[in-house]
Order: sequence, then structure tokens, then C-alpha cells
Amino acid sequence: MDPQVTQVFDFVMKILPIVAFIVTISVGGWAFTTWLRIKNGYPLETSWGIPVHPKKADQETIERIKLLTNENAQLRAELGSLKDRLETLERIATDQPTKLAREIDALQIDKGGNA
Repeated sequence: MDPQVTQVFDFVMKILPIVAFIVTISVGGWAFTTWLRIKNGYPLETSWGIPVHPKKADQETIERIKLLTNENAQLRAELGSLKDRLETLERIATDQPTKLAREIDALQIDKGGNA
């Protein structure tokens, strides 16, 4: 082989790992910054640096969001009342029987006047 070709080949073999490392770091950095943008709510950008925003919602989508929001509020209210009931049932189940009997008697006295 020609010594000049051998020198070029040796140079390429020495510089190839460095180039591969730089490319790997660049792609990894791009992926990391994209992940950070998505995680923190920043818009993604095109290759020209123009932000890409989501398309505006049509009327059907807006109505659906309103319905789901109302349903979510109703379910949260229902869940709150169920938590209260469960709390009461847990208290009844874990209280001492004599204390529960006294509380029931006190409620009956309050409702019916004097027993």
C-alpha cells in the first residue's frame, strides 16, 4: 500500500471515535432539551426555530371539554360525600360500644325533647 494512503487511513481511524462521540453528545443533548421543553410546557420548534403550537379546538371539542369539566365537578362532589360517609362508618366501627350507645341516646333526647 501507498504510505500516503496509510497515513490518511490512520488519521481517519484516529478521528472517527472523536466524531462519533461528538455526534452522540449532540443527539443526546437535543433529545434532553426536547424532553425538558415537553416536561415544562414549552412549545416545540421547527427546524427554523418557529414555535409549533397545538391547533385551535373546534366547537365540538370545546363543548366536550365543558361537559367533561362539569362531570368531573359532579364526581368530585360525590366522592367528597362518600368520603364523609366512610369516615362516619369507620368511626362507628372503631368506637367503643358504650360510647356509641351514649351518643345515640343523646341524639334521641335532642330529637324527641325529653325521653
